[in-house]
Amino acid sequence: MVEKAYKFRFYPTPEQENLLRRTLGCVRLIYNKALAARTTAWYENKERVGYAQTSTMLTSWKKEEQLDFLNEVSCVPLQQSLRHLQTAFSNFFSERAKYPNFKKKRNGGSAEFTKSAFKWKNGQVYLAKCAEPLPIRWSRQLPSGCVPSTITVKLDPSGRWSVSLRINDPRDLTLKLVQKQIGIDLGIKFLLTTSDGEKVTNPKNLNKLHKKLRLAQKSLSRKTKGSNNYQKARLKVARIYAKIKDSRLDYTHKLTTQLIRENQTIVVEDLAVKNMVKNHNPPPSPPGRGARGVGCDANWGEIVRQLDYKAKWYGRELIVIDRYFPSSKRCSNCGHIVDKLPLSIREWDCPECGIHHDRDINASINILAAGLAVSVCGATVRPEGSKSQKAGAMKQKAPTSDVRESRAVC
Repeated sequence: MVEKAYKFRFYPTPEQENLLRRTLGCVRLIYNKALAARTTAWYENKERVGYAQTSTMLTSWKKEEQLDFLNEVSCVPLQQSLRHLQTAFSNFFSERAKYPNFKKKRNGGSAEFTKSAFKWKNGQVYLAKCAEPLPIRWSRQLPSGCVPSTITVKLDPSGRWSVSLRINDPRDLTLKLVQKQIGIDLGIKFLLTTSDGEKVTNPKNLNKLHKKLRLAQKSLSRKTKGSNNYQKARLKVARIYAKIKDSRLDYTHKLTTQLIRENQTIVVEDLAVKNMVKNHNPPPSPPGRGARGVGCDANWGEIVRQLDYKAKWYGRELIVIDRYFPSSKRCSNCGHIVDKLPLSIREWDCPECGIHHDRDINASINILAAGLAVSVCGATVRPEGSKSQKAGAMKQKAPTSDVRESRAVC
């Protein structure tokens, strides 16, 4: 059984939109009030406030005269917002995320409805305090016999409404076994290069609309903040961003689905994307290799994320090798590692065996070999002398390995 979420656009009636906007506003208010209460309690009294205490606060807030409008919307999304805040703090204490931020109205918002706050009848969704079903545009049907367990309504900054239905899919989605295995080297000019020698061009969706976006942002900067013209200009900028995001996400989904269908084993590198986006293209870096190229056009993190869950759905194997493995500087023919290989050098000759390499294809071949070595016999691919935070914490030096030797031993 696979847990999935089906997302659809919907166009609410004026009455539904009024209720949903009030719900989103109440959710945002409760989240921010609870976050402020937890922050104040810690900094002033060194006390930790958990979900149980904030739930009690919610009950008292509803009784206040100036907050009586909280009773006009469903109580379930308000309670869920407190659970989401608790999850945010759990991620923060586990060092998986930063400290939670306050929610802002201009970012839209979302509200989560559990089974007690909606009704699924004849293939239609009826939310609490809503007499009519949501006018959803069913671009695809849910699997037969599946009933949503949770429904999330979202308003994005561009003003579009969407609903996400979470279901448990009982179908067996495992694909037919194939023998093909590939290594993937992620890049910017070419979004990815496979060990078969295939190069997928980066569509660079942001570059296509960058001029239009720049003019819209320039127009927005001239408007008086809070005026009607400011809201119109802000909405125009948000719609351009939405178009960029949609085209990038659509391309990524099609690409990852094709890779999963055609290959049994896929090997990728564990790239430090968060560190790469800190490089805002200083003079030594080639054009397009800064934060904008990595974070907006390349979309590496989303590619690996989609490959990860789709591999689990369809019975494929995804192997992620260590980020410190010298895939580009290692000769895939003899294993020799060059001392330096700047990004400007896209082709090079091995000084040991003399073979000519394309930088990206050579890296993808090495990534595949390293992934197979890790998969078969658990060999490490960390080069000698490199250290990570975990290795430093354990005070152990990572062992040296050679991918070709590991495969030979296995």
